[in-house]
Amino acid sequence: MGKDIVRLVVSIVVCQLAGFIGSLFTRSSIPTWYASVRKPSFNPPNWIFGPVWTTLYLLMGIAAFLVWRQGLDNKAVRLALLLFIIQLVLNTLWSIIFFGMRSLSGGFADIAALWIMIVLTTVSFFRLSAVAGVLMVPYLLWVTFASVLNFAIWRLNS
Repeated sequence: MGKDIVRLVVSIVVCQLAGFIGSLFTRSSIPTWYASVRKPSFNPPNWIFGPVWTTLYLLMGIAAFLVWRQGLDNKAVRLALLLFIIQLVLNTLWSIIFFGMRSLSGGFADIAALWIMIVLTTVSFFRLSAVAGVLMVPYLLWVTFASVLNFAIWRLNS
């Protein structure tokens, strides 16, 4: 029981930390550079991103915990968590590339790779825990939308 609580906390904190790192590159760009970028009509208001991402990182952390608690001695668990870590790194890199480097095309290349890794992670999570797989679905849906948004922004500003 105590081990599970530690794993749950670590899983959630790691995901929230990824979001925090990304926000370091995002916050200063929102009122400056990003404000001047042309956006499509379906671009959500800026205030929505913080609550959405905080919630998604929480769900991702719980999903990772549900897989991790099955034990690292299981090869499928190790693979699923490796995929999870890769997608989490790509997630963080997107903010660095898109907002930090102000690269719309680079952001799109990263988010395309991220989307593929989320699909692979979600499938591997579903194989180990239906609940973990379901918890990844909102993230996949949001990143699908974010990919379309990133592409539209890139095209509008090219």
